Amino acid sequence: QFQLQESGPDLVKPSQTLSLTCTVSGASITTDYFYWSWIRLPPGKGLECMGAISRDGSVYYSPSLKSRTSISRDTSKNQFSLQLGSVTPDDTAVYYCAMSRDLSTVVAGGADYWGQGTQVTVSS
Repeated sequence: QFQLQESGPDLVKPSQTLSLTCTVSGASITTDYFYWSWIRLPPGKGLECMGAISRDGSVYYSPSLKSRTSISRDTSKNQFSLQLGSVTPDDTAVYYCAMSRDLSTVVAGGADYWGQGTQVTVSS
């Protein structure tokens, strides 16, 4: 049984950095599946791929967010993380961590397995 669990603050102030961590159980981020991704759902909008880290450690970033996004992993804890810098209220969204077998699914904002999602609000 795969489980992905997001954790991090639910409120971030404008201009600060949003940091989230995904803890994975039931699978290894270094040997199972291919892509471990971050996807967000802003209010009233569609799913947006932010990026993904592959099981070999290479990282894909969405071109629209690349300048502000960093995805990393801690293999000793079987976790991967997201950092989004210089946030604005437009970054308010439900943030999901997920895993996928192929990059095309990631780029399309999809995934094979999803975490439950965590609401993050950007507000002063």
